Amino acid sequence: MATASIETDYLIVGAGAVGMAFADVLLSESDADIVIVDSHHQPGGHWNDAYPFVRLHQPSAFYGVSSRQLGSGKVDAVGLNEGLYELATGAEVRAYFVDVMQQQFLPSGRVRFFPMSDYTGEGQFVSRLTGETHTVKAKRHVDATWLKTSVPSTHTPSFSIADGVRFVTPNQLPGITEPPKQFVIVGGGKTGIDTAIWLLDQGVDAARIQWIMPRDAWLLNRKKTQPGIEFFEHSIGAQADQMAAIAEAGSIEDLFDRLEAAGMMLRIDRSVRPEMFHGATVSEAEVDALRQIDGIVRMGRVSEIAPGKIVLDGGTLDVDPEAVIIDCSARAIPNTKIKPIFEGDSITPQTVRAYLPVFSAAFIAHIDLAYRSDAVRNQFCSVVPLPDSLPDWLHMTAINSANQFRWSQEPELRRWLRDNRLDGFGKIASEIPKDDMDKRAVIQRLRENAAPAMANLQRLAAAAG
Repeated sequence: MATASIETDYLIVGAGAVGMAFADVLLSESDADIVIVDSHHQPGGHWNDAYPFVRLHQPSAFYGVSSRQLGSGKVDAVGLNEGLYELATGAEVRAYFVDVMQQQFLPSGRVRFFPMSDYTGEGQFVSRLTGETHTVKAKRHVDATWLKTSVPSTHTPSFSIADGVRFVTPNQLPGITEPPKQFVIVGGGKTGIDTAIWLLDQGVDAARIQWIMPRDAWLLNRKKTQPGIEFFEHSIGAQADQMAAIAEAGSIEDLFDRLEAAGMMLRIDRSVRPEMFHGATVSEAEVDALRQIDGIVRMGRVSEIAPGKIVLDGGTLDVDPEAVIIDCSARAIPNTKIKPIFEGDSITPQTVRAYLPVFSAAFIAHIDLAYRSDAVRNQFCSVVPLPDSLPDWLHMTAINSANQFRWSQEPELRRWLRDNRLDGFGKIASEIPKDDMDKRAVIQRLRENAAPAMANLQRLAAAAG
């Protein structure tokens, strides 16, 4: 097949949210030329493979690219997200990224996009349709696929599935034409939550749902992650509550009890102490809905599924032979390996702020443009590890807080954060009127507890191992 040569400033592999957010900052803050390569037919990454009822689990205001708002900026008036800022649907997110590419990136004349192409390394990619190989000579290589986001439709289950089992992904649920006697959800993460809520919303009786939950999870209360000054007491107040809880906690169990008492953390079953934390964010109304499901199975992970039975670590579960088994076992971000973000001509975006990989990508692009030393760049971009267990939450919070403090010492970064759409909370704090003493008292409480919290966080982390 023919081979073509390309020269560019930045080669970005991956046109998902991370790659798009990175490229957007390059366009806004430099005159760089950019080549973007992706295996999908359009930008949006894993959103092209997502189940049809998926939505963002945090407000749309925190997602997308810095230069373009996602959604209308309205508060939902109905549904389980009522009273909170809107959550974009999967269809809205896909359309958004197509618009960004078609209306902003390509018209700039500085972006070349190669969809349906597989990157093979060493600056080469191959078109899936023509077989043509392209060789790219780039000053900077950006791997926007490092986190390897996984969704059910592209995930390979870790257990065996016998013939005759009605085994589906959430993508296939809207195609069901004959109602089964039983639905069995496999997986206790955000996809399992979405699926359970969707079934209930469609009128499925909670008694017909069984939910295999290897580990219960602490869940973030979406009310505490809202943008907008009208949510100041909830959002900034929650940060102050978190600092106070960390500063005063005697153990990790005590800490999560305090976070729950402050309304920051939620759990589906109040009688079970969660062992997992992946950062899933839900509304209080969604948790109330999920509590209708009594058939939660806590027998460990699945090893085998056959008609009428599911074999788990802790025994065998009998199910209806015609039950629809729904695979929600994919972990959204399976790659938890950490590497330096800046290494020579290579950039590997990872999370530098907890829960926000898209903001992180935009911030990393800015740091690449604003500073010339990889050592300095990496000092500003310590990777915030993705959490799994409760001790992981401690390590994540410690590094996240250290990053935030480091950024706050740089006037240029403070201005960038205040003006960047994806930051959200910084702008809320900057908009407090000078005479609003109640809000200023919240900020003061946050600051006063910051140092004691960080000291106690180290102690708690050491005790947790």
